[in-house]
Amino acid sequence: MATYPQNLKYTKDHEWARVSANTATIGITAFAKDQLGDVVYLELPEVGAQITKGQPFGVVESTKAVSELFAPVTGKVTKINQTLVEAPEGINDDPYEKGWMIEVQVASEADFADLLDAQAYEKIVAGEQH
Repeated sequence: MATYPQNLKYTKDHEWARVSANTATIGITAFAKDQLGDVVYLELPEVGAQITKGQPFGVVESTKAVSELFAPVTGKVTKINQTLVEAPEGINDDPYEKGWMIEVQVASEADFADLLDAQAYEKIVAGEQH
């Protein structure tokens, strides 16, 4: 069973968020990456775009499937990982560091309250693996 970094927050849709003050850096979990297979294409919003919690903010395409990416928080995109857009296989190698996708200035820190800690996320993943 994979272990998930304790310093991150998670969603039931398999996104992670690294929270720092009113900023969230967002990516997909190792579980999502493993389910998708080799990532070959990534579509992300532009810097300045507004994303809405629970709504799609981008698309990740792999050799097996195309999946929407769901925003864990509402806010304004302040950075995108252009390196990852140009070489999305970085997600395959390192979904938590090199594989970050976007950075968001969060509209309300209350959004963080709904995110899962690593233990709660592990229970969701364990339930999906049966």
